[in-house]
Amino acid sequence: MSTSTRPNPTIRRKLIEVSLPLDDIGAASKKQKAPKGYPTSLHKYWAQRPLAACRAVLFAQLVDDPSAWPDRFPTEEAQEAERNRLHDVIRAMVPWEASGNETILNAARWEIARSVAWNIGEEAPPREDGEAILRYLQEKAPPVYDPFSGGGSIPLEAQRLGLRAYGSDLNPVAVLIGKALVEIPPKFVGQAPVNPDARAEAARGGAWQGRGAQGLAEDVRYYGKWMRDEAEKRIGHLYPKATLPDGSEATIIAWLWARTVRSPDPAAKGAMVPMVSSFMLSTKAGKKAWAEIVHDATAPDGWRFEVRTGDLSAKDEARLKKGTIGRSGGGVCALTGSAMPFSYIRQQGKGAGLSNRLMAIVAEGKKGRIYLSPTADQVAIADRAQPQWVPDGELPNNPRDFKTPNYGLKTFASLFTPRQLVALTTFSDLVAEAREKVLQDAVAAGRSTDSTPLHEGGIGATAYADAVATYLGFMVDRASDYGSEISTWLTDDNAIRGTFGRQAIPMTWDFCEANYFGKSSADLNTISKVISEVVFGLPANSDSFVFQRDISSKEGYKKSYIINTDPPYYDNIGYADLSDFFYVWMKKSLQDVWPELFRRLSTPKGSELIATPYRHSGSKEKAEKFFMQGMKSALVSMRDAALQTEPLVIYYAFKQSEVAKEGTTSAGWASFLQGICDSGLMIDGTWPVRTESSGRLIGKGSNALASSIVLVCRSRPETSETVTRSDFLRTLRRELPAARERLRVDGVSPVDMPQSIIGPGMGVFTRYASVLEDDDSVMSVRTALTLINRVWEEIENALDAEFDPETQVALAWYASHGFDTRPSGELITLANAKNISLSSLFQSEVFLDRRGKAQLTPRENLPAGWSPQTDGTLTVWECVQHVARTLEATEGGQEAAARLVAGMGGKTEAARALAYRLFQIATDKGWPAEALVYNALAEEWPTLERLASEIPDPVASPVAEETPRLL
Repeated sequence: MSTSTRPNPTIRRKLIEVSLPLDDIGAASKKQKAPKGYPTSLHKYWAQRPLAACRAVLFAQLVDDPSAWPDRFPTEEAQEAERNRLHDVIRAMVPWEASGNETILNAARWEIARSVAWNIGEEAPPREDGEAILRYLQEKAPPVYDPFSGGGSIPLEAQRLGLRAYGSDLNPVAVLIGKALVEIPPKFVGQAPVNPDARAEAARGGAWQGRGAQGLAEDVRYYGKWMRDEAEKRIGHLYPKATLPDGSEATIIAWLWARTVRSPDPAAKGAMVPMVSSFMLSTKAGKKAWAEIVHDATAPDGWRFEVRTGDLSAKDEARLKKGTIGRSGGGVCALTGSAMPFSYIRQQGKGAGLSNRLMAIVAEGKKGRIYLSPTADQVAIADRAQPQWVPDGELPNNPRDFKTPNYGLKTFASLFTPRQLVALTTFSDLVAEAREKVLQDAVAAGRSTDSTPLHEGGIGATAYADAVATYLGFMVDRASDYGSEISTWLTDDNAIRGTFGRQAIPMTWDFCEANYFGKSSADLNTISKVISEVVFGLPANSDSFVFQRDISSKEGYKKSYIINTDPPYYDNIGYADLSDFFYVWMKKSLQDVWPELFRRLSTPKGSELIATPYRHSGSKEKAEKFFMQGMKSALVSMRDAALQTEPLVIYYAFKQSEVAKEGTTSAGWASFLQGICDSGLMIDGTWPVRTESSGRLIGKGSNALASSIVLVCRSRPETSETVTRSDFLRTLRRELPAARERLRVDGVSPVDMPQSIIGPGMGVFTRYASVLEDDDSVMSVRTALTLINRVWEEIENALDAEFDPETQVALAWYASHGFDTRPSGELITLANAKNISLSSLFQSEVFLDRRGKAQLTPRENLPAGWSPQTDGTLTVWECVQHVARTLEATEGGQEAAARLVAGMGGKTEAARALAYRLFQIATDKGWPAEALVYNALAEEWPTLERLASEIPDPVASPVAEETPRLL
């Protein structure tokens, strides 16, 4: 393709401003379990965006939309064909399996390079030359900058696409994670490992065959194993084996403990009694195990735990699952049954304190996990642990996210058993010792003896030792996540759940103490392997940098970045408070390696951009004002730092509770959009990227929206005009119908349509300098959202008039009665309004005649063998209901449904539109099962149309279905 000179103006629409293959991006983002080497396994962080979404969004942000080049793609058909080709590139690269496929990635990189070249009037590098493409991108493409880089997903995916990547964060934990992902690996690309085994292999003539940072990864694995083996020598006596009933020994996986509190009942004679959320230890079929409380006068407090296995009746299992404490009300004394409200337990925890009692031991057997009763020897060994160091600091006074202070567990040290503290302290000390070994081995391997440390930009042996030590420090953090009194036992998986099952530190009543030398996810060998596998697969193909910065400060900013960022979401997550859990261990392990990052006692919090009332004297108003001011300043900084010719991309983690009939109920969402508007940015689009199954969430009874909303923004021109409310509404009514159709074509599902339409709606609102109300006051974002939602509903209602009369009557009936049976008089009224006879409605088979009553024909009662070609009075309603039923109830339903679509002729588009409309009605009515049917149908429709186009003769034979139920 020939090149073009760069025309004026230079602002060109990008693919992300026009079209995205949302279904494919969402499908790749919904992966439930992290595969081997998945980067988020490197270190725990909160609300990390799925890598598939980050990769796709960055690509679409950097690649020109075909409409930007009318000389190359002169017709709408040519532009749409080119969009579809670019969508195919995205589809190929979003699966995790493609992240290490250089052929697929080079194809994506070339598309970016081509857009860059066209915009500066150059030839793109050869499509087949991957190295030339990488060089070109790093020299000519603008760098990507994420000023809220958090867990590092966006800089990492920018680097994977061959771009220079920069990230910053206020939080030192986040900064170090980002450095470990994108900054450290490129410094040591192509270098062989330095450990003794690798050097011995090299001495035997075995040349290093690795690429990227794989040598670094191998050293992380080697020295991680050394740490594990050395730790076992020092503290292995605290982690004994278990004696099985046959006298043999088995490795312990975990000790399961229950918290105890003194009973308030005098009949219990001051006994400490257990607070257990569930006595079930394993709920797996055929492998059930549980703990029982046995009265024993010889045991402390007159009782002990005894583990039992075998079959259980449903009634007994329900009793055991109930435990002695619930989520509401409090607990009961296990000895007398007396009530112990939470107020009493909290009082005891803050006063005399809670204690722990060993409930069960989990060991590794020949055929899986074995559950054993506690023994005095095991308790005695645990009691011998005497930590010589404990982490400093108290937990924050944040009652929403930190529950343990309510029960007297107020310090970081109180979240760990003495044995856990001894272990984690030992591991931290070994990081420094391992670093010295790496340094000696690196020098012996011939690395540069330059003593410049890593944090000052070094690349010699000293810096390499710092790099390996950084990843070993992450081992300690991962061990702390699996090794605290908040970690619990998963009875359905027979596995360990880490501390952060959610974005908080809850109170746990029965907890799991893992064996770091056992065969589980907490084993140090497993931990080092997981971390080394991540490093092994990192792209490490461009110089990138992550640094600590308060984004609301403009100090040191440069212009010319592509801004792509995932900022905090109002008050959703207290990153700094949560990060202190890891910071206290990072500081001990890595303070000498990263002195600037760990110079404070804890993570900085005063400037953190979240609306947390407890930091503002408990005032929600002050917290919101702080957030608004800080976010506006941050957005202004981002606007100023961004290339003026390129769009900015901002993620927002959206929740169902943030939208209502008027368009919003969330202060966070409205405040965020208001901040964007006030900063001089205009919103050019919103894209929903679903990272959870919409069907599963709808099934829970809520209109569950996308997990991430991608907002596409540009700087608002200084010449923007001020308009009136009526002007704004007039423009909305003119532009939203086409925008809705574009979103539908791109696969936005009904569940996400109300949120997605906000993009073009806010695009209208934010293109103006201001919108004036009738009293000349400036319209707020909250009001604009309400009006956008109202106009969208007008558009949806107007579409109803385009359906055939039978479908219009059915739609009105459905909105009032669903599939309920009602008096025929109500149907007559609706029929008269649409100028259609009652007999016609019954003959069309849309309605059933119930002899004085009427009912929409239930899907399960639709006639078998129905075909749209042979239906004498074909209606859009029947098309939708038959396709929905066929997808649900027929074996090979997709193919059968596609045959129905193929036979609909001109009603195909109307049928799809009706599915969207029915979803909205079902949602508004609170009918989750019905909403799920229509959402699934709308999501499936593009596939059905594609399959339908491949059917040579859809009239050949009707669809064979099973016999319908009798009416």
